[in-house]
Amino acid sequence: MSIHDFERYPLTFGPSPVHPLDRLTRHLGGAQVWAKREDCNSGLAFGGNKVRKLEYIVPDVLAQGADTLVSIGGVQSNHTRQVAAVAARLGLRCRLVQERWVEWDDPVNDKVGNILLSRIMGADVHLDPAGFDIGIRSSWEDALREVEEAGGKPYGIPAGASEHHLGGLGFAGWAYEVAAQEEQLGVFFDTIVVCTVTGSTHAGMVAGFAALEEAGGRQRRVLGIDASATLDKTRDQVARIARHTAGLIGLGRDLSDGEIAVLEGWAGDLYGVPVESTVDAIRLSGRLEGMILDPVYEGKSMAGLLDLVTSREIEPGSTVLYAHLGGQPALNAYSAVFD
Repeated sequence: MSIHDFERYPLTFGPSPVHPLDRLTRHLGGAQVWAKREDCNSGLAFGGNKVRKLEYIVPDVLAQGADTLVSIGGVQSNHTRQVAAVAARLGLRCRLVQERWVEWDDPVNDKVGNILLSRIMGADVHLDPAGFDIGIRSSWEDALREVEEAGGKPYGIPAGASEHHLGGLGFAGWAYEVAAQEEQLGVFFDTIVVCTVTGSTHAGMVAGFAALEEAGGRQRRVLGIDASATLDKTRDQVARIARHTAGLIGLGRDLSDGEIAVLEGWAGDLYGVPVESTVDAIRLSGRLEGMILDPVYEGKSMAGLLDLVTSREIEPGSTVLYAHLGGQPALNAYSAVFD
């Protein structure tokens, strides 16, 4: 098997854009920095990395004859917003569990941003007071059962689509897309920087790039910047999903621990709560590049990239690809940070 053997339901515009961050590169004075923009990848509710994962899950949804997508995330979940958009595109119902994953008391947190968009798209949104955890949630299992008891045929998509058995395929495919764009652009990205929380975006990249290397491609690093603040759980989950995905796409060998890098230092103490480095990274990216980041994911992964480049842990001769995964709608719930 290879990534090309899996059915994919197109939900994106095609390859997401890749472009150099010239002013940021000059400011840092080290490695060359580019961005690949999953925030511009689709016309579905502002796009984002989960749309790419859902392209490989939708064929299974249709094959099972489901009538309701059931998923879960925090109140400002990018994932649930993208599930709601896909449900709307397919003409399916959508049931969303929105837990209190973030200790953030903005008075409009449950009324604006991602959750507002999900409501506009017709999702049945249920708020739940449970706190953050990257694993399978009982509230999600309860929602699946309730849809079934009401006569529906639910299809469960766990948080971030990460614990879904096909959840890593979207970003394994992303690796192949990057390789094709490198050939077109005449560039090679020796270092990939990506945010990691529930893990399947990062894990899919690890598996996909390993498969490319096995087929004769050049070696590169995939650096996951932890934004979960539950580091051990995230490391374990990324490794498990990466190895599972590698098996699906026929890698033919085990991934080494060294290929699965989850770096700490920029998450802060709690998931979803921005720290000083997060806000600084958001401001810098906005003022130098007009590129908007969010305070939950991209602000933290960019903070990691900035430090790794300026400390020369990413060498000055490197060419770095920053994976922008989307998530800007959540900014509406964090306005007080930028007063």
